[in-house]
Amino acid sequence: MKLCINSYIFRGGLALLIFSSLIFGATLFSQETKKAEKSVYDFNVKTIDGNDMSLNEYKGKVLLIVNVASKCGFTPQYKGLEALYEKYKDKGLVILGFPCNQFNSQEPGTNKEIKEFCSINFGVTFPMFDKIDVNGDNAHPLYKYLTEKVTGILGTKAIKWNFTKFLIDKNGIPFDRYGSMASPEGMSEDIEKLLKAS
Repeated sequence: MKLCINSYIFRGGLALLIFSSLIFGATLFSQETKKAEKSVYDFNVKTIDGNDMSLNEYKGKVLLIVNVASKCGFTPQYKGLEALYEKYKDKGLVILGFPCNQFNSQEPGTNKEIKEFCSINFGVTFPMFDKIDVNGDNAHPLYKYLTEKVTGILGTKAIKWNFTKFLIDKNGIPFDRYGSMASPEGMSEDIEKLLKAS
């Protein structure tokens, strides 16, 4: 009888040990997976002034990444983007503008011309970057990542037009994607939600 009880206790203890090991292992795997998950912080970009930088510099910020153009019907959105930046920059929002000439050649200027245009016409103070491709074989790696992580309407990946917007949470993970017609002002609710998140 005593032997049976000891055997039962042993089997029970062994089962508990195995169960605990599985739980501990799953927790470690989950933590490692989170660490390994790619984010926007893994990408390097070039500023509009030609300087290399890592997006890791914006770690802990809410980011709004936008492909912009100077001769587009949506170009006046620069004004709304700058207003958003002024409203929320002290709370942790950074807007990143990436000029792109892939849509009806509506961003033909040099980086210097683009920078002057944005400053003179819309008083842009948020960070602007080197002109890039957002679609195709030569698309910047950042945009290949963004379009894979957050698809458009009906699951489409390609950027449809200028002023497509990607909202990124404080962990560098894309939260949502907004089309050209989505006004910057209309994004305030989502931005505030991410700014308040821990």
